[in-house]
Amino acid sequence: MSLWPPPRSSRHNSKRRRGAIVMSGVAVLLLGAAGGAAWALRDRVDTPMTEASVPDSYAGTWSGEMSQQDADGNHILDWDAQVKLESGAESGVSVWATLNCRGSLTLTERHGDRLVFDYVETYDPDARCIDESELTLTPGGTTGTLEATWNAVSHDGTPMTSTGTLR
Repeated sequence: MSLWPPPRSSRHNSKRRRGAIVMSGVAVLLLGAAGGAAWALRDRVDTPMTEASVPDSYAGTWSGEMSQQDADGNHILDWDAQVKLESGAESGVSVWATLNCRGSLTLTERHGDRLVFDYVETYDPDARCIDESELTLTPGGTTGTLEATWNAVSHDGTPMTSTGTLR
């Protein structure tokens, strides 16, 4: 008498193996199809414009002279600004040519045709510019213009406002 159980028949094992292989193959095909569909949808080029993105009418490179005043309304400085925005984007760039400064713009609010951006300085070799400010853009009084208002606090804590028309 043996302590080991009798050997099993191998007659049914091949059917089980074939069934497992077929099921595995079907699962791989389904996963591949789902992955391919997800990949195709991920790479869509036509990203829809959201309510929190730059509209076509604001897209482009805008330039103009800003007039800066302190909280008491005293004239401080006139400086040249350039703003670059792309349609459908949520950010842009700004160059303050007179002051030799650059910064990034991030769209934070959009109310109708009024856009508000946060400005963060990215280049200021002469330490003449503020580190952060807020830019508000609205349609200008004439076609092809925007009214710009920059609000900031100077390094010494003085609130400053710069306004001007961008073309």
